[in-house]
Amino acid sequence: QDFLAIGGMAGENGTSYDYDFFVIGGGSGGLAAAKAAAELGAKTAVADFVQPSPQGTTWGLGGTCVNVGCIPKKLMHISALFRETQADVHGMGWDTKASHSWEEMLKGVNGYIKKLNFGAKIELRGKAVRYYNSYARFQDAHTLELEDGKGAKETVSAKYILIACGGRPSLGDYPGVKECCITSDDIFWMKKPPGKTLVVGASYIALECAGFLAGLGFDTTVMVRSILLRGFDQDIAEMIGSYMEKHGVKFQRQTVPSKFEKTESGQVRVFVGDAEYGVFDTVLMAVGRTGCAGLLNVKAAGLEYLEKNGKVTCNEGDQTSVSHIYAVGDVVDGKPELTPVAIQAGRRLAKRLFGGSKQLMDYTDVATAVFTPLEYGCVGYSEEQAKEKLGNSRVVVYHSSSTPLEWKLNEERSGDAGYIKIICDTESKSKVVGAHILGPHAGEVIQGIAVAMKAGFTKDNLDDCVGIHPTFAEAYTTMTEVKVDGGALPEEGGC
Repeated sequence: QDFLAIGGMAGENGTSYDYDFFVIGGGSGGLAAAKAAAELGAKTAVADFVQPSPQGTTWGLGGTCVNVGCIPKKLMHISALFRETQADVHGMGWDTKASHSWEEMLKGVNGYIKKLNFGAKIELRGKAVRYYNSYARFQDAHTLELEDGKGAKETVSAKYILIACGGRPSLGDYPGVKECCITSDDIFWMKKPPGKTLVVGASYIALECAGFLAGLGFDTTVMVRSILLRGFDQDIAEMIGSYMEKHGVKFQRQTVPSKFEKTESGQVRVFVGDAEYGVFDTVLMAVGRTGCAGLLNVKAAGLEYLEKNGKVTCNEGDQTSVSHIYAVGDVVDGKPELTPVAIQAGRRLAKRLFGGSKQLMDYTDVATAVFTPLEYGCVGYSEEQAKEKLGNSRVVVYHSSSTPLEWKLNEERSGDAGYIKIICDTESKSKVVGAHILGPHAGEVIQGIAVAMKAGFTKDNLDDCVGIHPTFAEAYTTMTEVKVDGGALPEEGGC
C-alpha cells in the first residue's frame, strides 16, 4: 500500500527523514499520539514488540492496559463480584446456584483482548500509520534500529520521536523469584487455575488481584512489607484492608519473603528469613514496576534515564533533554501511571507538534479508581497530602458512612459500609481539594466528581446540590460531620 512506502521528510536543517513522527511503544499513549499526528497530516509510524515475561507470557498490540492491566483486571473483578451479588439478591427472591470456571473466564477475557489487539491494528491502517512489530532502539538522536521477532533488522529515521514504551513489573532480587513466581504480566493469561495463592506487595495491583482471586474462591494471602496503598489516603487504605480481610483475604503484615523454591509437585515453597513460611500453588509478585527506557539504548541519542526506576524526565511540554525526543505515559518520572493520562498527553503532544496548539497536558487533579472488592475512587489530595501541602489549620475534612441499599437484605453484610470523604481548604472558600469514595461503582461516581474538581467546586456547591435518592453517592450532598483526628467513624446512614 502507498502509505506503507517510506518517503523523505525534511528537517529544519534540510536533513531528510523517513518519518515526521515515530512512536516507540504501542500502548494507549503511543497509539493515541500516533493516530492524532497522522490525522494532522504527519507521516507517522509505531514500533511495538513485547518481550516475553520470565514465565514466557507475551501478548499483542495495545500495551499494558489492554493486555495485562485495566481491561482483564476489571473483567475479572466483575466476575468475582458476582459471587457476593448472588448473596445480596437472595433476600430479594433469588435462589441462585452457580459455579465458576477459571478456564471459561480466561477464554472469554483473552478472546476479547485479542479482538482489541486486532482492532488496534485496523485503526492504525485506517489512519495511514505504519506499524512495525519490532523492538526499537536508538542508534543516534534521529535514527532507530528495529529488530523483529526473527532477528531481522532495519533502520528508520524521524524528525520527532516519542518514547511511550511504558514499564514492566519488577520481581525483586529474591533468590528463586524468576523461576518460581509470576506477576501481573502472567496472571491474566494463566490457563490453569491459580489455586492457593500468595500475593507479595500492597500496591493497588496487589490488592486488586488478591481481591478477585479470593472472590473467585481461591485461598489467598497478601504479604505486606509496611502499609497498604502507599500514596493513597491511609484511612481508606485501612478500610479496604479490613473489608478484604472480612471477606476472605488473609494478610501477613510487616513481612517480606527471603527466597522461593520449587517443590517436586511444582508448587512454590516460600521462606521468610531462614524459616519456611508456607507452600503455595501460585506466588504473584506485585512489588512495583520499572520503566523500559533503559532498554532502548537512549544514551546513543544523548538522553539519560533514571537507573533507579527506568524512566526519563520531561518538562511541562513532555519534552526530554533532547529537544525533538518526547515521552508520555508510565515511562515518565513523576507522572501518574494511568492509561487516560497517557492518552490525553499523547494527543495533546501531537496537536502541539503538528496542529499549532499550545495546550499543555494538565497533570493535576487526575481521578482514579482502585478496583478492590470494595471499590475506591479518588481525585485530588489525600488527607495526609492536604495537611502536608496546606497545613493542618487550613484543612477541614467532612465524612460520611452509609450502607448501599443493595446490601441491606443480606444478613452476612452486617458491619459492611461504604465511606465518603471530602477535604476542603478553609482559606479558599472551602474549595474541595480532595474527594474520596469507598463503595460500589466508585469509579463511575468519582468520574463525575472529577469534573466538578476541575471547575473548582466548593463545599457550598455540594450543599446546594440536591441528591439523587436512593443512591449511595447522594451522601456527597448531605455531609455535615467534621472528621476529628482519632475520632470514631460517623454513624451509618443510608436507606
